[in-house]
Amino acid sequence: MKFLDQAKVYVRSGDGGAGCVSFRREKFIEFGGPDGGDGGRGGSVIVECVQGLNTLIDYRFKQHFKAKTGVHGMGKNRTGANGADVIMKVPVGTQILDEDEETLLFDFTEVGQRYVLAKGGNGGFGNAYFTTSTNQAPRRANPGQEGEERWIWLRLKLIADAGLVGLPNAGKSTFLAAVSAAKPKIADYPFTTLHPNLGVVGVDGREFVMADIPGLIEGAHEGVGLGDRFLGHVERCRVLLHLVDGTSEHAGDAYKVVRAELEAYGGGLTDKPEIVALSKADALSPELRKQQLQRLKRAAKTTPVVLSAQSGEAIEATLRQLLGVIDEAKGVEAAEAMPQIAAEAWRP
Repeated sequence: MKFLDQAKVYVRSGDGGAGCVSFRREKFIEFGGPDGGDGGRGGSVIVECVQGLNTLIDYRFKQHFKAKTGVHGMGKNRTGANGADVIMKVPVGTQILDEDEETLLFDFTEVGQRYVLAKGGNGGFGNAYFTTSTNQAPRRANPGQEGEERWIWLRLKLIADAGLVGLPNAGKSTFLAAVSAAKPKIADYPFTTLHPNLGVVGVDGREFVMADIPGLIEGAHEGVGLGDRFLGHVERCRVLLHLVDGTSEHAGDAYKVVRAELEAYGGGLTDKPEIVALSKADALSPELRKQQLQRLKRAAKTTPVVLSAQSGEAIEATLRQLLGVIDEAKGVEAAEAMPQIAAEAWRP
């Protein structure tokens, strides 16, 4: 399996070490008193976002992660060593969900972010801790605190600026291969793309990331075909490029099928800016091209772009249009973030 975007994992932090009951036993020292040390803290389970990963394949065959127990306290006021932490490394775009698959615990959007998933138990106090003026020889110590355990879901949602959607064989992989250095599988049969692909697109000396996901068919939200689970990878995109196959029977109907699946999936995909394009223009006669363009225009209620990844027709114009929408979305996000940044800066 090359691409894994979801995994169920069991985590358990370490128990704290127990405190020690001990008294000084030295020659010629009478009433030496207690010297039992505290137990060490148990190890924690920490999730860290790192560079160089793009799938959750590391959690395909290992689903149990347990941190070490803290060492017990010892005599001569020696505190036990802390248990070793477990670091789980995940790619950017990973979400941590509770066992119910709905409660979001943390969302990793930047490299370097860390989240303590299960905190290690505190070590118990040794008998030296309980010494008082009225109880100078306590014979009690605390056991270590138990660690935490839980089942969680890791779900990966790729972070890209633009996303490609459409029916199978709409030309999404061909378009991505034409505008980037990505090399997705391309063939003349449906569902050639079985997992999402990312490509870095360059236009006018600038770059942005584009995501290609497997095609959608009617009933995908009910599990037909490959289903609609891969739509999670375009939830973070700022703009969608909807490719409609110009050689299909009816371009308008093809557009409506995909839009219905986007609406059934939810996640705010229908509210995202969308650029509609009639693909495979090089394979269309002038009459069919005009007819399909009119059908698509009526269905989408906007003027579509006519392009061909094979001949390069309208490719540059489409990329510039995508870049313009991305820049506009970034400007809106920056404006929304400014009040929060200002409030944090003035916080006493």
